[in-house]
Amino acid sequence: MIAVICSGGPSEELCSFEPFIHEEDVIFIGADRGAYHLLERGIRPTVIVGDLDSITPHERQALVETGIPIDIYAAEKDETDTDLALLKAISYQPNKIVLTGVTGGRLDHYEAVLRTVCGLQQKYSDIVFEICNRHNQLRFLVPGTHTIYDNLDYPYLSFFAYGEAVQNVTLRGVKYETTNEEISLWSSRFTSNEIVEQAHITFTSGICLMIRSAD
Repeated sequence: MIAVICSGGPSEELCSFEPFIHEEDVIFIGADRGAYHLLERGIRPTVIVGDLDSITPHERQALVETGIPIDIYAAEKDETDTDLALLKAISYQPNKIVLTGVTGGRLDHYEAVLRTVCGLQQKYSDIVFEICNRHNQLRFLVPGTHTIYDNLDYPYLSFFAYGEAVQNVTLRGVKYETTNEEISLWSSRFTSNEIVEQAHITFTSGICLMIRSAD
């Protein structure tokens, strides 16, 4: 199962939902205003999560009239609406969670999402967490070997250390290969690589932020 979460970021930066709407085992979750974004695209979310403080009374009434279950929370809370939507998605036991609507607009919300997703990826290693917008895909990789498949929509491939240095990095199947090197915490050296064929990254410690991008 794939769970697709749409948060309330600017509509123009959302990823394309086309790859998901034709899949059989996909659920959509609207986080606050993200639920309205989904309805505008003809997608009926399975559930709506949040405090609904970022939508107008008219939009809120439109959401209520759909009959879609709404988990409403108080505006003053420790978690963000996106945090709550992520926890809701995990409760469905998916193989993959795709999150969009979080990389534009407020940078504090974007940074909060990165930290939350990084922590969840380490806790739920059996779930792939992916952050997407129109031009990028982001994932956090834990130590081990990861296969990266070619995707013409995202030809550029970059790796960054997140929190601590990434050790013993070996890259294969890319334009610039490495063997047992380090991605230091403040390095930009591993930016803008390209997949030549099916690629692999192996490392022994640290958390690696992988970004796939288009021009």
